[in-house]
Amino acid sequence: MLQAIPLTILPLILYNLVGYTMSGADPWATQLFSVTMISGAVWSLKLGDVLILFAIAMLFVEVSKAARASQNTISNHVLSTIVLIVYVVEFIVAGVAAQSVFLILTAIALFDVIAGFSITIKTATRDISLGHNVDAV
Repeated sequence: MLQAIPLTILPLILYNLVGYTMSGADPWATQLFSVTMISGAVWSLKLGDVLILFAIAMLFVEVSKAARASQNTISNHVLSTIVLIVYVVEFIVAGVAAQSVFLILTAIALFDVIAGFSITIKTATRDISLGHNVDAV
């Protein structure tokens, strides 16, 4: 059953933990470090950037999970849709979520839902096609 839990919930949990515990300025704009490039431009990594990278990594794992058929596939799709709804409602309702970082996390959750359903449908169609050809022989 734990395999059915969508990993896109982890960035949501982290966002809420940091967002609700740190008061004051925008915690996602906190600069972690900066590097001066050869061009002379300064590149800086912010906490929000790290969270987005983490969410993209979780999306990759979720897409990989959708590519293999299992008994938990439908449960994962339902739970992914619920997580997306939580993202959207929190973005609309909660002041702490009115950030670009949260909007990008919401888009990643949307891509998880769309990719999960699309890949599962494509895989099921291929499985049906293969089963049909085997029976015809």
